[in-house]
Amino acid sequence: MSEGSAVFSARGVTKVYQQGEVAVHALRGVDFELNAGELVVMLGASGSGKSTLLNILGGLDVATSGDVRYGELVLTGASDRELTRYRRDFVGFVFQFYNLIPSLTARENVAAVTEIARHPMTPESALALVGLSERLDHFPAQLSGGEQQRVAIARAIAKRPDVLLCDEPTGALDSATGTLVLEALAKANRDTGTATVIITHNAAIAGMADRVLTLSDGRISGEYRNDERCEPSAIRW
Repeated sequence: MSEGSAVFSARGVTKVYQQGEVAVHALRGVDFELNAGELVVMLGASGSGKSTLLNILGGLDVATSGDVRYGELVLTGASDRELTRYRRDFVGFVFQFYNLIPSLTARENVAAVTEIARHPMTPESALALVGLSERLDHFPAQLSGGEQQRVAIARAIAKRPDVLLCDEPTGALDSATGTLVLEALAKANRDTGTATVIITHNAAIAGMADRVLTLSDGRISGEYRNDERCEPSAIRW
């Protein structure tokens, strides 16, 4: 997609979970757009709805009501097969926990994705992008937490997704290691043009974004744009 065009458009999105006789309203009429090449940070406390929104954008969950579109694909009405294809071809995920396969090297963990992608990078190129060229043949147990997370980022970007969705990618890391991970995400966004959403409870991360959204009680309660993104190394945790 060309830079500046909408990757996602969400209108009036709600999500209600039924817990016994109690209806839990995780999202309450969210409107949201993400443009190609943009880096957005979503801030919110636990229970604010940010992970629910991310999962709906990524096709891992379905909205209760509202309209969610990825380009011309209406995700709210998509079949399981269409959502599977959408996740495989267009979306990269980075989670708080790395989900690497322990018996595979860094190179092999990335190759597990590139082998089924439409037009992937080589595993070596993806790992070089996140600064791990010297760790290609190391197993997860031989890598630090930050290095494992950077392998997870390489795995996500190696299939050249249109959008990268990151759920608390630094949540399990100390500040120095977290900075390295954020630098890898910023470089991937800058070098590949992949639209990127980072959800976090850490407001210090907001400075690296083009746009910052605040979620509370299932609604977007605030939004602002940074005139200039700061480098992750300038973030004060």
